[in-house]
Amino acid sequence: MSIRVGIVGISGFGGGEALRLIANHPSFELVYAAGDSSAGSRLMDRFPGVPAKLTELVIQKWNPDSLPELDVLFASLPTGASADALARVSERVKIVDIGGDHRYADGWAYGLADIWPAQIERQNRVANPGCFPAASLTALAPLLANKLIQPGNIVIDAKTGISGAGRGGESKFGYAESNENLAPYGLLEHVHLPEIAKTIERLSGGSAAGLVLTAHLVPMTRGILATIYCRGHATTGQCVEAARDFYARRGFVRVVDAPPQTKWATGSNLAFVSYAADPKRNLVIAMGVVDNLGKGAAGHAVQNANLICGLPETTGLEGAPIWP
Repeated sequence: MSIRVGIVGISGFGGGEALRLIANHPSFELVYAAGDSSAGSRLMDRFPGVPAKLTELVIQKWNPDSLPELDVLFASLPTGASADALARVSERVKIVDIGGDHRYADGWAYGLADIWPAQIERQNRVANPGCFPAASLTALAPLLANKLIQPGNIVIDAKTGISGAGRGGESKFGYAESNENLAPYGLLEHVHLPEIAKTIERLSGGSAAGLVLTAHLVPMTRGILATIYCRGHATTGQCVEAARDFYARRGFVRVVDAPPQTKWATGSNLAFVSYAADPKRNLVIAMGVVDNLGKGAAGHAVQNANLICGLPETTGLEGAPIWP
């Protein structure tokens, strides 16, 4: 079974990770690559280690009106750059938008695949979750669904690797600025905040008022650790048991006893969650770890593409994380 796929924004970090995964996918055949600054280059010029079968594929100038015959299109474009263009793509082509333009948009399924896979299967338009939502909501979902925490006044303290800023980046994300440095950003109005709030309300049936997300850039390439402070009288054991039951039939979520580490997920589509709770203090701490380019972007996108194409969702994604 050959499913013809394309990638828009292939020279960025998210697009490059999608290329890595699709190049070895048993059912996906990459027949189209598009970008702007990289247009006219061969894939091997941008990615010297690409498999031999893809070395001569030429990156095209992105134009939604002149696509080849495709079954699935992965769009890895900056937020604000995809809405108008993707609206011109034929309905015959399934789209997974890795960018932020279509999360909770009309006509698009929200692709939180480990929580709502049945609502993604056979859909034609899927919006990938953001990287911080992927880490945070995976940890929170079992607690919210089982009423173990209050949905309001949740505080998310998240740390991310520099690749989350994208390949284009500004000079402030260079080595000299980032190395040996720790910096918060997006204070009070992070772009992922509305998405997380809507999903908390969808999972809990309550209000997410008082939600706080503070993101920090740390001097590592990949990974996200979200430490989340919640109000609730559950014990650690109750939280862990709820999560293990919630994810019992999910292939990519690992519920662990020890606090998770970003290195555990590097290069994979895995998510690690763990919990610590003190009922006397009305305190539950949830922790979620993902690779921001894997479960936080391209890995999640391939999982969603598997679901919309009727494939087992783990297809092409079962490789082990990179260690060390």
